[in-house]
Amino acid sequence: MQRRIRHASTSAILALATIGAPAMAQADELAPTGRWTAYEGGNAELPPMGWNSWNAFYHEVDEEKVLASAQVIVDSGLAQAGYRSINIDDGWWLKRDTADGRMVIRADKFPSAALADGTTSFRPLTDRLHAMGLKAGIYSDIGRNSCGQTFGHGNPNNPQGSVAEREVGLYGHVDQDIALYFGDWGFDYIKVDGCGIRGMGADNPNVQNGTYRALDPLIDFDSIARTDVPAVKSLFAEVGEALLRHNPDGDFTYSLCIWGAADVRSWFGSYGNLSRTSEDIAPYWGRLLHNFDSAARRALYAQPGNWNDPDMLFVGTGDFDAEHMTEARSHMALWAMLSAPLIIGFDLRQANEEQLALLGHPGLVAINQDAAGNQAVLAYDTDEVQTLVKLLSDGSKAVALFNRTGTPKAVTLTAAQLKLVADTPIALRNLWTDKQSTFTGEAEFTLAPHETLVFIADGRRELEEGLYLSEMPGRIHVARDGVEVPQFDPQIHRAITPWQNTRSIGERPRYTGWGGARADSAPYGEGLRIAGQPFETGIGVLSGSRLELRAEGFDRFSALVGIDDSATGTAGPVRFELYGDGALLARSDWLGAGMAPAPLAADLGGAKLVELVVRRSEADDKPVPVTWAEAALVRAAASAGS
Repeated sequence: MQRRIRHASTSAILALATIGAPAMAQADELAPTGRWTAYEGGNAELPPMGWNSWNAFYHEVDEEKVLASAQVIVDSGLAQAGYRSINIDDGWWLKRDTADGRMVIRADKFPSAALADGTTSFRPLTDRLHAMGLKAGIYSDIGRNSCGQTFGHGNPNNPQGSVAEREVGLYGHVDQDIALYFGDWGFDYIKVDGCGIRGMGADNPNVQNGTYRALDPLIDFDSIARTDVPAVKSLFAEVGEALLRHNPDGDFTYSLCIWGAADVRSWFGSYGNLSRTSEDIAPYWGRLLHNFDSAARRALYAQPGNWNDPDMLFVGTGDFDAEHMTEARSHMALWAMLSAPLIIGFDLRQANEEQLALLGHPGLVAINQDAAGNQAVLAYDTDEVQTLVKLLSDGSKAVALFNRTGTPKAVTLTAAQLKLVADTPIALRNLWTDKQSTFTGEAEFTLAPHETLVFIADGRRELEEGLYLSEMPGRIHVARDGVEVPQFDPQIHRAITPWQNTRSIGERPRYTGWGGARADSAPYGEGLRIAGQPFETGIGVLSGSRLELRAEGFDRFSALVGIDDSATGTAGPVRFELYGDGALLARSDWLGAGMAPAPLAADLGGAKLVELVVRRSEADDKPVPVTWAEAALVRAAASAGS
């Protein structure tokens, strides 16, 4: 049978006010705004697609390589598939002209940049890319100096000249540089790194020898307590404001690259279009696991306009080269399911037909570029096998079965994992073979080492009236996740870092993001349970949180709410509140640990934005894991009969 909503009707909803409730702690960030507060600047309704010079050429980028790569993009059909942004990374700059502050391009590497008046400009190159039907991207750093200067000591393509001339980053030049890059030079996309505010302290060898000025680090990669999060946010906000000023048509993409540091997960969605979730990917399997894990459990932190970025595609190199196409297919498939930017990092002049076909795979590109903008949610999650499910805009489900290990694995896919009815046939289409099949209840597969199988699944919905919130993370913006003291995420695979090998003490957990909002999981990874009752679906989050939910097309919200059993001690009390376009629709009584799940539902009355708030009391103002169990939006035709 199909599952019908078990929640109480509107008349049975808990009272809007309760006499004798504990005094509520005031928290401005929990006040309903009645509006969507995620960043809506720029042009990133879909995950960006394109090519970047760094993984292919590192500092050795030049005009011939950029144009040759762009030509392959066009000639191979990848541009038509969506790969349109041609991004120049570090290595393009010669110096900053200290007379007027203007950036000077390496004309020996980019000959078209040399103008008759003795200045340099990328306009001839961007005009040529635009004439090819492509977009153009550029790289900078939020500090005074670039990553190549910070960590690439002695590289011949680092900026030259005096200390001041070597300061090519945005720090102190934001408005001037953004106006130059987007107004004068015609770029469409910018990646802003953070090395200059991370590694230019007094211990940097080139600071010690006078090559660069010291800039006290704002980011301590190994200590969130020593990271100045407000200062980091302020710098990136300044860039975002400049981009809006100098792109009144909004046709730009803003990529933040601080590798999961500075608690960026909790705030990037209000500041830019993309956020790197980890340090650089590298062309070996352990690093793929590392970068994938840094984004895989953050589905609620991505939505159209704001995407998790686990770094570029390394298809074509190392463990993902022509001799390792199983791994290359997994890489491409996983990034598609994550709604990650598909930015190729390979010398496309060396690509063979099979690699180009994989990058342009129409089924995987369609999954990545689906208009609903839902990042896949982990329906099964272990260190060996994972199942990812992604609701598509046509109502079907993309599903990926991922073998993380080097040995074959037997994998069972169940109707429940797809939130489809178990006693009705489910159609599967294998995206690698285009083979059609059906199953009822569950299906068995054997995955080769490092293999990922990808399917499109269709069947009768388990929830006949609407959609569970965990199925549509693209409609949710985590405005406040309740985390008071950011902690490093221990669930990310710890891989050898190739730039250190095993010289260090090992890869410790380093990326803040532990304990936030999760789909179909409690905040710290446990299953959803309230007073001993398990739930297969819901939103797990901490008290002191506010989630914004786009509710267009739906008429009613319903959930069962309470303190999750993963809470420790005598947690709470907490109170759940539901708002529609800023007006209070319903709220629960104050609920303590061990209390039975309480129904919370309301007709939306045409509200387009719903806000889910969980408040703490003054009696216990610590963050508490809570659950919006079976949280769902339903439509009027269905709710009338419920």
